[in-house]
Amino acid sequence: MRLGEVAARLGNRPVQGDADFTVTGVASLEDGGPDALGFVRSARHASALASSKIGAVIAPPEVEVGGRPAIRSPSPSLDFARAVALLAPPPHPAPGVHESARIAEDVVLGEGAAVGAGAVVGAGSAVGDRSVLHPNVTLYADVRVGADCVIHAGVVLREGSVLGDRVVIQPGAVIGGDGFGFEIDEQGHWEKVPQIGNVVVEDDVEIGAGTTVDRARLGSTRIGRGVKLDNLVQIGHGCQVGADSVIVAQSGIAGGTVLGERVIMMCQSGVAGATGPARIGDGTFIAARAGVYRDLEPGSRVWGFPALPERRWHRAVAVFAKLPELLRRVRALERQGAESPRRPPR
Repeated sequence: MRLGEVAARLGNRPVQGDADFTVTGVASLEDGGPDALGFVRSARHASALASSKIGAVIAPPEVEVGGRPAIRSPSPSLDFARAVALLAPPPHPAPGVHESARIAEDVVLGEGAAVGAGAVVGAGSAVGDRSVLHPNVTLYADVRVGADCVIHAGVVLREGSVLGDRVVIQPGAVIGGDGFGFEIDEQGHWEKVPQIGNVVVEDDVEIGAGTTVDRARLGSTRIGRGVKLDNLVQIGHGCQVGADSVIVAQSGIAGGTVLGERVIMMCQSGVAGATGPARIGDGTFIAARAGVYRDLEPGSRVWGFPALPERRWHRAVAVFAKLPELLRRVRALERQGAESPRRPPR
C-alpha cells in the first residue's frame, strides 16, 4: 500500500517525504527492513530509529526521522495499530460449517458465519452474521452470539449466555460457569446453591485467554460495552462491570461487585467487600496488587493492601523503607535507658 493511502485511511494524516513510497508490511524498529512501516512514540526512541533499517515510520511531528518518508501523527502507537489492521489483517475463515462440527437442528447461523472443526452448538442457539467459532468451541443450549464476533479455540459458553456484536473471546475462556455459591446445611456440610442466572456480554468487549465470567445466582452477570478483560481474570457471579472498564491479568472481583464505567484494575488486584458487595465508582484506578475491601468514590486512586489513597500509600511506603533504621535507633535508646542509673524517688 502506498504511504499516502495509509495516511488517508488513518484520517488524512500529513505525510512528510515520498507519499508514493510503497510499504509491504509492518515491523519493529529492530527488525524492520527497507519496505516496512514502523512507529516511534517520542524523541526518546530517536537512537533506535537512527540505527534502524526500516523504510518508513509513523512519528510525532517533532521527531527527526533521518530523511525517511513519515506519517506525522499526534498518536503514533494508536495510528500504527490501525495501520497494522490495514496492512496485516488477521485471516478470516471461510463461511460454513466444518464437517466435524456438531450443530443442533434448530440452531440459527447468520449469513457468512463460520464454525470450525470439532465445535459444538447446542439446541436453541444462534450465531450472528459473519461471526466465527474456531475449532473446539462449545456453545451450550440457548446461547446468543451477535454479529462479527470471534470466538477462539476451546472457549465454552454455558447455557443462556448472550454476546453482543463484535465480541472477541480468546482461547480457553469460560463464560457462564456456575458461580461459587454454597451454604452450610444442618449437618455442617456444604450444600450447593443453584446458579440459575446467566451472563450478558455487551458490544465491543474483548475477553482474554483463560478468563472466567460466572453466571449469576439470579438475574445476570453483565459485562458492559467496550470492556477489556485480560488473561486469567475472574469475574464472580452477579457482578456488573461498567462500560469501557479494563481489568488486567490475574485480577478478580468477588460475586456481586459493581464496577462503574472506565474503571482500571491493574494486574493481580482484587475487590471483595468486607460486609457485602463493594461498589466502585466511575473512573477509579486500582493499582497492581491492590486489595479493595470497601466502596470507592468516583475518581478514586488506590494502592496497596489494604488499599489506601495514592498519596497516603506512598507516604506509608516511604516510612516502611525506614523501619530497619528506626528499629535500630529504638533498640539503642532502650539499651541507653537500661544502662542509665535510676534516680532515687523523692
